[in-house]
Amino acid sequence: MLAPLKKISLVFSGGGTGGHFFPAVAIADRIRELAGENCLVKIEFVGTTRGIEYRLRESLGYPLRLVNIRGLVRSFTLKNILVPFLMITALLKSRAILKAASPDVVVGTGGYVSWPVLRMAALMGLPTVLQEQNSFPGITTRQLATKATRLYLGFGSALSRLPSDLPALTTGNPVRLSVIGGDRTEAMTHFKLDPKQRTILVIGGSQGARSINQAVLRSLKAGSLPDGYQLLWQTGKLDYDDIRSELGDQAKRHALVPFESRMELIYAAADLAIARAGAITLAELEAVALPSLLIPFPFAAGDHQRHNAAACVARGYVESIDPDDLDQTDLLAYAVGMIDSGRVERLKQNIRQKTAGRKPAVDVIAEDILSIIRKAQETTVDR
Repeated sequence: MLAPLKKISLVFSGGGTGGHFFPAVAIADRIRELAGENCLVKIEFVGTTRGIEYRLRESLGYPLRLVNIRGLVRSFTLKNILVPFLMITALLKSRAILKAASPDVVVGTGGYVSWPVLRMAALMGLPTVLQEQNSFPGITTRQLATKATRLYLGFGSALSRLPSDLPALTTGNPVRLSVIGGDRTEAMTHFKLDPKQRTILVIGGSQGARSINQAVLRSLKAGSLPDGYQLLWQTGKLDYDDIRSELGDQAKRHALVPFESRMELIYAAADLAIARAGAITLAELEAVALPSLLIPFPFAAGDHQRHNAAACVARGYVESIDPDDLDQTDLLAYAVGMIDSGRVERLKQNIRQKTAGRKPAVDVIAEDILSIIRKAQETTVDR
């Protein structure tokens, strides 16, 4: 029997968007649980003031250290001239943070803030691990994977776009345990929905998705949502007022929210989700066995959302509409057809069959990080 760990220290760096931030939170929370009450666990996050990690800092539950860094803007702008200088200062700030924290392992989950922290950790000889969410790896993963102690992949297909012979594990993407196990009755009450009706969830991420919102509006105006169906629609804050105004009295038939933090209730209420193809959204939909109709975001880096969607279609978990075809598609008529034809039920069965008995990704990752820490501490004692 392995001796319990008495003390561990970790630094997490990942943010900007929820797709990079929430996996880090899920892993950190699970490590703290698995380490046990008798282990002194010190966990710090590194982020920027521009990311979701800063907006959620009060509820994070861990100290948040800040570096000043931004990514390159793809179009020509004078702001790009500052990026090299920001990189240098971010590397120096990262060194100070890491030196003070003295972490056993540095964990990166993507976003431009990960690069200076992970690069400096590698230069300092600290063990580093990377968690890559997408089937098309992000630039931080592509640049730093060869220096990592371990690489955790959400999609095995990502390996084909990385150097060979990496210490990689295909784990799937870590999901916050809080999104699983929502109660449908509570959800219907919370959103004031009719439990006797079929519910189509429309969700474009925390900021919403304007092209999806407009497609849903067109379908509603065309009368494509029959009796017996209702919408649970997370519009995003920017579109919420306009959509309510356009729907008028028809809005009373549906539940519209600008943003909902209780994702377990969002998923519990739904029979089908219309969603983007962000990696963490897909992981959460899989975890709750909720079939989906995906419209990938066409401007994602490396077109990774199209790659993500294609991988999930191949698994038999989802159906997908190319974003270039969205204007010519009656979106709600398509979604209703998926439900009425029984295709949604077949997708749900596929998800349940293929994930039955599989250890959650967050457990695999957290356990492996703890094993890396254990080996490092044992090596230090042996010396």
